[in-house]
Amino acid sequence: MSDKISLERLNSTHESFIRLVKELDEYLSGINGDQNTFFKEFNTIDKLQYVVVCYINKVAAGCGAFKRIDNRTVEVKRMYVKPIYRGKNIATLILKELEEWAREEKFSSVVLETSKTMQPAVHLYKKNEYDVIPNYGPYKAVESSICFKKTLN
Repeated sequence: MSDKISLERLNSTHESFIRLVKELDEYLSGINGDQNTFFKEFNTIDKLQYVVVCYINKVAAGCGAFKRIDNRTVEVKRMYVKPIYRGKNIATLILKELEEWAREEKFSSVVLETSKTMQPAVHLYKKNEYDVIPNYGPYKAVESSICFKKTLN
């Protein structure tokens, strides 16, 4: 029997998303170390209107979101897949759904930031045709950050 995978478009008030983000924050606090307080400032979820949660057999397995930067650009935020579900292409499914939703909302590009030390995340974005760009906004002077951009067709 194969797993039933479903994607739901929600907002940041949904319980499944809130639970997944708590796990993500715990995970990132170990990676970010001294800089964790800095990054937390840019990862609040109270105003995210575009959230995708992936369910496997009705269990929340992963999430992602985007927020509007300007009339053409969105920023992907809060990408996370529970460790037991990694390696099953879940992050790509979530990312593709976020891109499709951004297209539907008439945005033409996506930007994002991740840590250089998070090689699985870096690989995910490169595999999905995101190009490395100069660090932007609050990440300009953050040496541990790597930023990406993708133009939506």
